[in-house]
Amino acid sequence: MSLSLQEQYDKIYKYCCFKVKNTHLAEDLTQETFLRFFDQSSYISRGKPLAYLYTIAKNLCIDAFRKADEQPLPDAIADEGAGLKALETSIALREAVATLPEDIQEILLLRFSNELMVKEICEITGLSRFAVGRKINSGLKKLKTILREEDFS
Repeated sequence: MSLSLQEQYDKIYKYCCFKVKNTHLAEDLTQETFLRFFDQSSYISRGKPLAYLYTIAKNLCIDAFRKADEQPLPDAIADEGAGLKALETSIALREAVATLPEDIQEILLLRFSNELMVKEICEITGLSRFAVGRKINSGLKKLKTILREEDFS
């Protein structure tokens, strides 16, 4: 796999945003992820650089939670130009996703937001293709049920 770092930067940023729910902290964690990635040049040449990037990001996010003072900072929900309907849909979708187990949330983020292939998700999470596929299907089914209940069908 040829790893284009420009393409991966946005994906790692989205991943960090998902994990820490704070855009400023996510920016810092993303930069730190790439600094640590380049520090370990011996690992980069050995195999799975994408999985390694996500592993670094995940560990940095965990460390950030350990250091946090439990004072969440508000983030902007949508751009100023977004319509009310799009804002309502975005909020409903975020709330629906937040009700899912964290491991399913993470897999859905990697698959649909970061547009990773199932094979890449398997490398990152250490799960089999079957397990990843099952979690994706289960998560989507639960989301459909939740959104139907809220009349977003």
